[in-house]
Amino acid sequence: MTDSADSPSFRLAYVPGVTPAKWARIWAERLPDTPLVLLQTSPAEADALLRGGGADAAFVRLPVDREVFSAIPLYTETTVVVVPRDHVITAAEEITVDDLADEVVLHPLDDVVGWERPPGEAAFERPATTEDAIELVAANIGVLVVPQSLARLHHRRDLTYRTLVDAPQSEVALSWPEDATSDLVEDFIGIVRGRTVNSTRGRAQQAPAADQKKDERRKPQPGGAPRRGAAGGIRGRTAGAKSAGGAKGGGAKSGGAKGGGSRRGAGGGKPRRRS
Repeated sequence: MTDSADSPSFRLAYVPGVTPAKWARIWAERLPDTPLVLLQTSPAEADALLRGGGADAAFVRLPVDREVFSAIPLYTETTVVVVPRDHVITAAEEITVDDLADEVVLHPLDDVVGWERPPGEAAFERPATTEDAIELVAANIGVLVVPQSLARLHHRRDLTYRTLVDAPQSEVALSWPEDATSDLVEDFIGIVRGRTVNSTRGRAQQAPAADQKKDERRKPQPGGAPRRGAAGGIRGRTAGAKSAGGAKGGGAKSGGAKGGGSRRGAGGGKPRRRS
């Protein structure tokens, strides 16, 4: 996908572990004339990419600099520990930080869990990346604590993972420079928030067409007044007749004669004797 003056694009960056496919599909359905350019970036480079205008928005992991960026938290990831398949930890479905006390816990430089020092014993040196740390786990050098999405991303047949119930968690958010909130950014915000196509800014553009259809339905039909108006007139005359004659039987009772005192008076009959 390319960008051009005639067809502006929306550049969306995302960090490893985030899968933007669902939102990209909805974008393509709603804005087919505006290409969505996906840019994979590392957590360390995402900040600079947004600051430098290399992307319009990005899926990142919190925290971000709130003086510069706006952010909408989307979901919190489960934290897991990656271990060899034959590791003793695999005997349980869930473990705690205390269960790692005797383990060498690798702490890569691009760690996104967010703790200052992982539990257990520190490795001789910190791996440069999470991918490098995965290789060390496979070599039985230590174990690795990561968000579940990264464990799946770096899946190996000789490794598995277990949920770490009391470890810090990573929160994924949509972020963009606060002073660069464009119309396209607003469109994408609507998509990630789950708004329908009728609740987005495009609804205002569709309103005149809808109003025009309503006006057409209100136009009188050829050959007479609108059906709804005619029905209203009939109901009005009926209501007027009832009002003039009173409620059923009401006028007769008030006049003292069955069928209405006014008719009897017109015929010259004697008034009914009261007992």
